[in-house]
Amino acid sequence: MAGSGGPWGGGSGGGDGGNRGSGGGNGGGGGRKPGDGPQIPEIDELMKKGQEQLRVLMGGRGGNGGRGTGPGRGPGGPAISRGGLLLGAAAAVVVWVMASFYTVKPEERSVELLLGEFRGIGQPGLNFAPWPVVRAEIVQVTGERVTDVGTGRLGALDTGLMLTRDQNIVDIEFQVVWNVSDPSAYLFNLREPAETIRAVSESAMRDIIARSELAPILNRDRGAIASDLRAAVQGTLDSYQAGINVVRINFDRADPPREVIDSFREVQAAQQERDRLEKEADAYANRVTAGARGEAARLGEQAEAYRAEVVNAAQGEASRFLAVYEEYVKAPDVTRRRMYLETMEKVLGDMNKVILDGVSGEGAQGVVPYLPLNELNRPAATTGASR
Repeated sequence: MAGSGGPWGGGSGGGDGGNRGSGGGNGGGGGRKPGDGPQIPEIDELMKKGQEQLRVLMGGRGGNGGRGTGPGRGPGGPAISRGGLLLGAAAAVVVWVMASFYTVKPEERSVELLLGEFRGIGQPGLNFAPWPVVRAEIVQVTGERVTDVGTGRLGALDTGLMLTRDQNIVDIEFQVVWNVSDPSAYLFNLREPAETIRAVSESAMRDIIARSELAPILNRDRGAIASDLRAAVQGTLDSYQAGINVVRINFDRADPPREVIDSFREVQAAQQERDRLEKEADAYANRVTAGARGEAARLGEQAEAYRAEVVNAAQGEASRFLAVYEEYVKAPDVTRRRMYLETMEKVLGDMNKVILDGVSGEGAQGVVPYLPLNELNRPAATTGASR
């Protein structure tokens, strides 16, 4: 062993360089002389030791040539074994396969890009895209996404205040529920889909509200407005080739502005009271009019019945006269006597009378003058009552 010139083996310049120093040209060990204190290792020596240990870990072999006899040195520098190369290649293949195969869920689709250009649509399941030449973008297509409009979350740009045709202001809040119908168009044709849908929906709603009046918007036309809005938004997005399907429109709120809502409710109450009074007046008018029409119809029917009665009676009398005339022409004497008897029957039928057959003149024989013949013809009840 060489002289102990320090803790790092600094000697007086032996023939082998050992693992000391940097091999200076003075033939010594490059360290301090004995008696000058402990020797500090060179930075190059520390770096070489680290490289040797790394090479050994990677499967390298040591050598005896060159300067020093440390492990891992050879005449051509550090060497890597064939096994290490195969292991590295296998690891690279595994990494490449893991990067190339990917899984698509049932509610998703993948858009494969070949050097940045559209290649195809990946279906649910395991798909292969050779990395890094082909890259896949996963897009959820069946899940419903919601874009709120008029909530005020975006500040002054999302107030929801819109002007109606009758110069009123209405505060509207609604939701656009949508999903992706064409993943490639969705990725390439729209930069910010949610903002685009919000802008298109708000513009279409303002157009519809500008053509409507306030009262129907607040009451009965919400369903029709939502249907028209969905058709308008879908048509605009189709013209953009956005690859988006509008599922439905949720019409959450349509109210007057908060600043005037109390006054508006008072106006609504007054209008409802007016409508109630108008309906009561219409009901009374209808009732009175119907009664008058019924009375007029009744009087008309009575007049018609009287007319028909008089006409029928006249026609009957005329027919009877004609019948009597025909009989008179056939037998004048008999007809005259019959007419005489019928007339006398009518004239004397209601009189209180006594007819004596076969008696004539003032001194008629066989008749008692004072006999109360009139009293004999009176009914018994009348006689008893008179008593």
